[in-house]
Amino acid sequence: MRSVLAALCLLVATLAPVLASDHRGAEWEAMLAKARGQTVYLHAWGGAPEINAYLEWAGEQVFNRFGIRLEHVRISDAADSVARIQAEKAAGRTVGGAVDLIWINGENFAAMKRDGLLRADAWAETLPNRAFTDAEARPILLFDFTVLVEGQESPWGLAQFTLYHDSATLAEPPRSLEALASWIAANPGRFTYAAPPNFIGTTFLKQVLLGLVADPAILSKPVGDADFAAVSAPLWAWLDRVRPDLWRSGRVFATDTTHLRTLLSDGEIDIAMSFNPAEASAAIASGDLPGTVRSFVLDYGSLGNAHFLAIPFNANAAEAAMVVADFLLSPEAQARKADEAVWGDPTVLDYQSLNSEGQALFDSLSFGPATLPILERGEVLPEPHPSWTEALEQEWQRRYAAGG
Repeated sequence: MRSVLAALCLLVATLAPVLASDHRGAEWEAMLAKARGQTVYLHAWGGAPEINAYLEWAGEQVFNRFGIRLEHVRISDAADSVARIQAEKAAGRTVGGAVDLIWINGENFAAMKRDGLLRADAWAETLPNRAFTDAEARPILLFDFTVLVEGQESPWGLAQFTLYHDSATLAEPPRSLEALASWIAANPGRFTYAAPPNFIGTTFLKQVLLGLVADPAILSKPVGDADFAAVSAPLWAWLDRVRPDLWRSGRVFATDTTHLRTLLSDGEIDIAMSFNPAEASAAIASGDLPGTVRSFVLDYGSLGNAHFLAIPFNANAAEAAMVVADFLLSPEAQARKADEAVWGDPTVLDYQSLNSEGQALFDSLSFGPATLPILERGEVLPEPHPSWTEALEQEWQRRYAAGG
């Protein structure tokens, strides 16, 4: 009898993963059936032609494969879309929302999670292609600006603050904040950054602050728990020091990464910046930058994070939004996104988790002359708590906006 029970237990243990897998497969097939015929309104930044083209390709793929229409709503600031979702919740609109899927940063994610604006059933952990990520090896996928994701977002790509220069005019760039400040003073008018609250401008503020703050750990806590004036004082002192020697004497600033790239290409500045390590190579390939441009990072590390896609609590096409998010997480879509000829956005997938077919997609990619090898990108510095973003932006506006 005991041997029979033991055999039955062994049989159940053997079949359980198979049955669970079949159950999950059946659930996903039901999801695909519900999603067919739906239209997904994806709110995502529309300021980069390569991203727009990539999402157009993705739209063609999900329509041909799943019968889903993907409409890219091109936005300049995700906060506007978040405000719309907030207004819908205030008006009691719990279904039929205008936003089905949204590309947001950590600051907006924290606000949406706090205010109950997200689909909160850990949907992202149920996506079939999630199996190709490895959060244990890459814990950055579990947090968005220090806020625990808890399956309320699906990882889409990685980012790391990177500077680039034209080696034909600047052979050896400054690699520390002190060296950069000295170089700016010796080369007036040849450096600028984007005005916050533009994303890359705010990122630059955080990058500098991380290099100057006495205890970086304090930035992982809410800004209200710290003495903001004291902690941020070294940042404002550094910015005050360099401001008179910035492009246009620091009276105006660049608008965004595209403007910075144009200024470098036109020979007005010598150093530009991006949150995509492959941006400079992609711009070389498209003819927007000369082939002599090269990337570099500062010696103390570079701010880095993962970026995510979220589904609002009242999405009209939640099932189709999940299917789109899963497709964008697939090896095929991730490899295409990582291709510098397409976008050059680093993948969130774990290479070792892929089968030979999936690995081959990434093995076939080549990287341009301005893309730093991963081992040369330095330490990845974690994002501060999202509350620091607004505090830094407001103080910058008070000090420097409109020629202040």
